Amino acid sequence: MSDFKSFKLLPSVLNEIQKKGYIKPTTIQAKSIPALMQGYDLLGIAQTGTGKTASFSLPIIDRLARVQNKLTAFQVRALILAPTRELATQIHKNICSYSKGSKVNSAIVIGGLRKENQIEELKDGMDIIVATPGRLMDLMSGGHIRFDELEVFVLDEADMMLDFGFLEDVKTISARLPEDRQTIFFSATMPRQIEELAKKLLIEPVKVQSAPQSTTIEKIDQLVYFVEENDKMLLLLSLLEDESIERVLIFCKAKYGVLNVVEALEQNGISHGEIHSNRTQTQRDQAIADFSAGEIRVLVATDIAARGIDILDISHVINFNLPDDATCYVHRIGRTARAGKDGVAISLCGERDLALLRNVQKKIKKVIPTVLDHPFHKEFPPLKVKKKKVGSSASFRERKRPSQAKKRAKKKFLENL
Repeated sequence: MSDFKSFKLLPSVLNEIQKKGYIKPTTIQAKSIPALMQGYDLLGIAQTGTGKTASFSLPIIDRLARVQNKLTAFQVRALILAPTRELATQIHKNICSYSKGSKVNSAIVIGGLRKENQIEELKDGMDIIVATPGRLMDLMSGGHIRFDELEVFVLDEADMMLDFGFLEDVKTISARLPEDRQTIFFSATMPRQIEELAKKLLIEPVKVQSAPQSTTIEKIDQLVYFVEENDKMLLLLSLLEDESIERVLIFCKAKYGVLNVVEALEQNGISHGEIHSNRTQTQRDQAIADFSAGEIRVLVATDIAARGIDILDISHVINFNLPDDATCYVHRIGRTARAGKDGVAISLCGERDLALLRNVQKKIKKVIPTVLDHPFHKEFPPLKVKKKKVGSSASFRERKRPSQAKKRAKKKFLENL
């Protein structure tokens, strides 16, 4: 597909995406949108920053705008489930933009915002809701969301649901949904538990992939600095003396680490914001807004932000601590070098990070270059990587399998793509 017009989206939808400057679809959009417009289930393997939000949002908006169903209290036509508030907020923001020219309405259902306001917004029914598992299950248990009119279910960043311990919640939610629905499943990687979940949620899906699993963006210059743990903060402040580090996202393993970095930045007069579980949703949204607008130079976050920040001009990502899960490294550094731009990813590696670094390099199939020319360099002995065991997933209700006629129709459709 050479342009968005070839998808035959409604004029109102096309008009809004043209206003945003969309001309040529990304690889994942070109593969996903035609299948979704035909009503097929879809299994997508795609990294963040590949345009997958538009991949599923545009067909959903087009579908719902073509047939205006009259909803009663708390009914929902499309559910999009995301693992973090930041990602849910980003998705909802895009949907609001894409649907401006239509009568399709949407709401966000996440923690950190007043539940009473969300209930009030849903009382007349809603075409699309974008939700995180916790708040969604809370409203479901109170009878404030009904799925009897649900047509589309999207599970975004499925592997992150596993990382954050939401897998059982996803199973509980999906068991409450109608079997007669379209299901869209996106994940950056496919660990065994997620693969099993996909098999049970999806019926004969069209499979699309934008990039090999866990590959890093080629335009990112990745570097590692070996340093004593006690010298990490001094090294970080030394790096920030470089004015070419214009807009930097710093990742810490836990919220107490964020607080320590923020205190050091405060003492050294470096403008900053912070995102972690102790911040309210309003505070988190404001930090992202200030960072996006260039009003602060540094944003310090835990992995809660690794897939929820979509800001084009992040020049550097600094891993103050390497993540326990090597896959998170890919999502962290993917916050830079977006929309064709270059970026730099720096990892500060102390002795306790050595095993994590080896896991990262094994995952990305690349040895990250070491920077030796800095005042805090420390030599560490080599360390072998131990393989992790993955547990099994619980079973839950499966959807009905399609008829042979539907299988033949799908095969014919794929042959014509």
